[in-house]
Amino acid sequence: MGEDPAPEVGSNGQPQRDFVETWRDNGYNCFSSGHKFCREVCPVMQVTRSENHSPTAFHANIVAMEQGLLDIEDVADDYVHCTQCGACELRCPNTLFVGDFYQARTETVKVVRAARALMVDKGLDREHWKQWNRLTDELKNEPVLGVEGDQPNGQAHVRDWAEGLDLPIGGETIMFADCEAAFYRTSNTRATAQVLQKAGVEFGLMNEQWCCGGPAAEMGYVEQSRAFAEHNLADWRASGVKRVIAIEPHDYVHFTEDYPAYFGADFDIEVVQIMELVAELIKDGKLSLEKPINKTVTYHDPCRLNKRKNIHEAPRFILNSIPGLTFKDVDHVTQWSYCSGGGGGLPIEKPELTAQISDGRLARAKELDVDMLVSACVWSERPLARAGEDVGIEVADIIELVAESAGIEIGGSRGVTEREVAR
Repeated sequence: MGEDPAPEVGSNGQPQRDFVETWRDNGYNCFSSGHKFCREVCPVMQVTRSENHSPTAFHANIVAMEQGLLDIEDVADDYVHCTQCGACELRCPNTLFVGDFYQARTETVKVVRAARALMVDKGLDREHWKQWNRLTDELKNEPVLGVEGDQPNGQAHVRDWAEGLDLPIGGETIMFADCEAAFYRTSNTRATAQVLQKAGVEFGLMNEQWCCGGPAAEMGYVEQSRAFAEHNLADWRASGVKRVIAIEPHDYVHFTEDYPAYFGADFDIEVVQIMELVAELIKDGKLSLEKPINKTVTYHDPCRLNKRKNIHEAPRFILNSIPGLTFKDVDHVTQWSYCSGGGGGLPIEKPELTAQISDGRLARAKELDVDMLVSACVWSERPLARAGEDVGIEVADIIELVAESAGIEIGGSRGVTEREVAR
């Protein structure tokens, strides 16, 4: 009797073989540890209670693919259930511990993104993602105002939010206005621009701003993401840009992680996160906050600021600098803080899950007996605002509070929730 043949690695073609080869070490590091510490900090797992949606399953699938036990078609929907918040990576023993066994950090976010890219290659991408990215490619910005009907999207309207602010085009420093902030929550972009102007920061806007390309990458559309990045970088170079102020956490992640990965040493643009910049302006006495805001608030840590980029001190310093504000911190273990469910393409394909995650986040805020939940991410503020209506807690953006305390009349729109649209 001869030996049984070894299982065929990645029996579903070369793309799956490449995926397994690239991420097998991640898969085995997770699979062999067996701790599953990541499950209870996963915002999706907290809602669905399905092991298929856990970070351990994402990695076990890779092991099973290598052993020829399943293909990406069998588990594609698993990888939809992720906000790419990064909580699992922080909680993983491969990150927490050191020693001979725990030698490598488990990179679940990259695994999910690579699995989604494989899904796109195999035609397994989800229908709502297809529609969203097709419209983004046509408009050059995400269709945040709706995917049907005549909406004021597109390049003709990308700078409408800045009307009356007398902002130049180009210059050494530009402010990048995220799609959600540029078209939906325009009060955020106006507040940010006016705060910077009041503090004496010189900056301009892009000549032709496209979406940062990050959401496409998160959903698996890597070629589209890179094309958008190439356009934006070319626009910056043509205008002499040396520094980009990122006012939205998702953009900041993509500019500091994806763009360097795409362009290597050729990407020599300094990227500044608005929370850290505003905190610095306050500390240096260039921005005075004098008008009291008499509210009791807590802070929602955007996952891409806190868990992914370790930015949690600056927003807390800002809140504590606003006179009249009573600040109750929701979670002293800040990097394991709660998610809004508003990232990683989840609100586009699984809006009901995003709503449940946001409901849970507001329930925790209500326990603190606060008037307001403050965030620093416009993508979290839409689902959080909907959940806030149900429990009587206002959701606000931290920069808008800064502008109010600085005596600035903001203008613009704070957006509307789905419930308001229905009315």
